Amino acid sequence: MPIQYCCQFHYLENYIYADKNITVKNIAMKNIAMKNIAMKNARHSDLLIQDIYSGLVEGLSHFSHNSRAALVYARNPGDELHIYDPQKLMNGHEPKLKELYFEDDSWRQHLIQQLTVQPRDHYITFNNLQLAGLISFGGSSRSFFYQMWFTDHHPDICSIYPTERWLEHAGWLTAQDFAVENPAAGTSGHVLQNYSFRAVNDHVVDVRNEILGLDTGMLIPPVLDTILKLSKTREEGYWPRGRLIFVDPQFMDQLSFTAKIQGHERPSIGNVKHVRKLLLGVEYSDRKLVSDGRAIIGISRSPVPDYAVSAFFKGDHGFVEIRGSAICSFFDGNFHSTIRRAKLVELEELLLDTDMSHEQSMELFRVAAELVHSAEDRRHGCTLVLDLNADPVPLSGHVLDPALDLKNPEFFDLAASLIKIDGALHIMSNASLRGFACLLDGKTITGENRARGARYNSALRFTAEHRNVIVVVVSSDRPVSIIQHGIELNASCEWVPPPGYTYRSQKLQDYLGF
Repeated sequence: MPIQYCCQFHYLENYIYADKNITVKNIAMKNIAMKNIAMKNARHSDLLIQDIYSGLVEGLSHFSHNSRAALVYARNPGDELHIYDPQKLMNGHEPKLKELYFEDDSWRQHLIQQLTVQPRDHYITFNNLQLAGLISFGGSSRSFFYQMWFTDHHPDICSIYPTERWLEHAGWLTAQDFAVENPAAGTSGHVLQNYSFRAVNDHVVDVRNEILGLDTGMLIPPVLDTILKLSKTREEGYWPRGRLIFVDPQFMDQLSFTAKIQGHERPSIGNVKHVRKLLLGVEYSDRKLVSDGRAIIGISRSPVPDYAVSAFFKGDHGFVEIRGSAICSFFDGNFHSTIRRAKLVELEELLLDTDMSHEQSMELFRVAAELVHSAEDRRHGCTLVLDLNADPVPLSGHVLDPALDLKNPEFFDLAASLIKIDGALHIMSNASLRGFACLLDGKTITGENRARGARYNSALRFTAEHRNVIVVVVSSDRPVSIIQHGIELNASCEWVPPPGYTYRSQKLQDYLGF
């Protein structure tokens, strides 16, 4: 080969190798850059989700008791499912999650087909998954393929539907934040943190739309605002009592009025002091004060229509009802989820597990529950000793001879008064009252809580030393404790607050351990 061609060949060969090395280097740098972008995007996603999560948890914790939340999601149709669960809400639900998301993957293809025929910004919603102890609600859109939000289902909740609306809005805000390039930091979290009013409003609107259709003649926000203002307004030092119902103007002729105010003299619902005075006319009766959403129309004894919004004032608290059922309570100037009565689920389960017949255990539960509710309504503490032994446990106190059958309404009313006396009621398995003003004693045990007072700690000591005894303790500030064998059976686990740092989501497969 001529020398000039040989030199040219070696130059070209060196150039090819050099170019190859540059290409390999560029690819490596590109891969690193893409990995960094992916990590940055993942951190950014976690920050957006954390903002929404924090607002949701804080808002629900004020609306209900301390609440946790979790999110299962896939950003894009081909992405693996991830879970965001800083407070370990989903612990114990792993088998159900595996069944829902991995044993049958057809849900993903079905959802892709649904989204292809929907407008770009349309948000498809998914109903509650019915997991034990949880409320869930989710949705899907083209900007965020799949998300399912979860939160605690507290046992004393009036209705799950306002909480579902809360989770639905969290999903909608998540899809919205991921659809824009630079969402305003913290905005969605603040919205969810103060969403209780809108959650109640959204549920009421949904129910009324279902009954009446979309074209209704009454705005709900002014109605709810009036209810909250009335709940804080005293008349001569007394909290409001009675029922105020809001009926659409076009349906007003369906009601029969006991008294109707002339049109030009009807007070506006914005005149809260005047409306509060008119409530005096329906206290402690079956009468209702009627409004069309703008003014007070009169007083009626007619049944409350399903579409009507009803506010039942019971002193320092009350309930918002629709379709004859409470959807939330109100007190301290805010809406809350609690029904303000102990459900006593643990006590019912304990009694059903005893050797008593089903009828006998349910009768004893009914008597105990009604005594507890009586104490709650009168805002005083009490202690019930349910003695399931054939031979009564000896207690110092006033022993009755003969014992009073609490299935008799007269004797039950007496027992409801005797629980106000210091000491416990001694109730036998046949629902008879053996004694009152009984003192409980025992040796010091581990697990006592000085913050709960003498009534609670005495019950712990007493049940630790006596078999077949269940003690129900009602505190004056409304907590109810079911105690057996020196243990509070309905005690909730310590609430884990959300982490202060940015929590990283993880693949659902890794979370489930397969």
